[in-house]
Amino acid sequence: MKVLVINAGSSSLKYQLIDMDDESVKAKGLCERIGIPGSKLTHKVPGIEDFVVEKDMPTHQTAIELVLEALLDAEHGVVKSVDEIDAVGHRVLHGGSVYTESIKVNDDVKRVIRECFDLGPLHNPANLMGIEACEAAMPGKSNVAVFDTAFGMSLEPYAYRYAIPEEYYDKYKLRRYGFHGTSHMFVSGETIRYANLPEGHQRVIVCHLGNGSSISASVGGKAVDTSMGLTPLEGLVMGTRSGDIDPAVVQFICDHEGLSADDVLTILNKKSGVFALSGNLSSDFRDLSEAANNGNEKAQLALDAFAHKVEKTIGGYLAVMNGADAIAFTGGIGENDCAMRAKILAHFGYAGVKIDAEKNKVRGERCEISTPDSAIRVFVLPTNEELAIARETVRLR
Repeated sequence: MKVLVINAGSSSLKYQLIDMDDESVKAKGLCERIGIPGSKLTHKVPGIEDFVVEKDMPTHQTAIELVLEALLDAEHGVVKSVDEIDAVGHRVLHGGSVYTESIKVNDDVKRVIRECFDLGPLHNPANLMGIEACEAAMPGKSNVAVFDTAFGMSLEPYAYRYAIPEEYYDKYKLRRYGFHGTSHMFVSGETIRYANLPEGHQRVIVCHLGNGSSISASVGGKAVDTSMGLTPLEGLVMGTRSGDIDPAVVQFICDHEGLSADDVLTILNKKSGVFALSGNLSSDFRDLSEAANNGNEKAQLALDAFAHKVEKTIGGYLAVMNGADAIAFTGGIGENDCAMRAKILAHFGYAGVKIDAEKNKVRGERCEISTPDSAIRVFVLPTNEELAIARETVRLR
């Protein structure tokens, strides 16, 4: 069975064709600058040279048609007919409070995605365009929506409700949703399987650390807490996002700088985080690490602030779950920055965490980095959101 996985952005579209018999990627690619002059498709097939098509893509439907042409191409293609593609799985940012898990697309699903445009203004419209483009290009194929917020929908009300007047929850469903949900779902489940954790001992903390970062706590693969909230702005210090902040800061800046709330939210999303703390040096942690090693105090401050917030969040989740059986690191920083992992984990000796320094040197590979006598097992486990989407698609088609 072959599943086409689609991740549609406002002007881009990523795709993978996965053979679910062995979960191998047959082809993957990226359509760039959709609706913008200079559109380009880059199609990658293992073992052969990349195939590049420079052609205008005024709409997502045009992009999907070019993707199918690339997949069917006599020289660079991997299928002989669209009939070989059994179903399409879509990453969808927001399902609001209506859909608590992945679902086969129908008219009501599309209605809910559309109604959540204000909760995910950059992503949901593009996600819907991707779905409708696939429906038009491949009529009759099953399309499955895998919501990025679904993982956080298992939280209890005391964990997801904000302490604000109830009317705002009733009218607008303002609550903690959590994001990176597909990654957290995949990594928490894979940690349970890889570590062979028995039932009753499946308390897992997943640290998805990258330019955008979030942490989840789960029991038996079901989330009990997550660091992001109504939007991805809540939680950890990130590349350009501030993370948790006193809401009064927004009003203060508005009043003193003559800015609107929208202006300040743009600052908190795009001009804050480690980028701001480093004196606008960089939002790339590799640049910050190099600068800090060369004595740049602001870069060091940025790294320290990031680690501090991660440590506080892990510690909080240890309290929420009365301990943990495993901690898993994933994402660009989580998978590759061994120094940051060591810095964070050094604070959990009180919980019996012991790290093997040699094993912790691993980058981008699945590995247990804790010692045999560590009270909490610690793993590096690369995420694979596309595979998670494909698995959900197979389950529901």
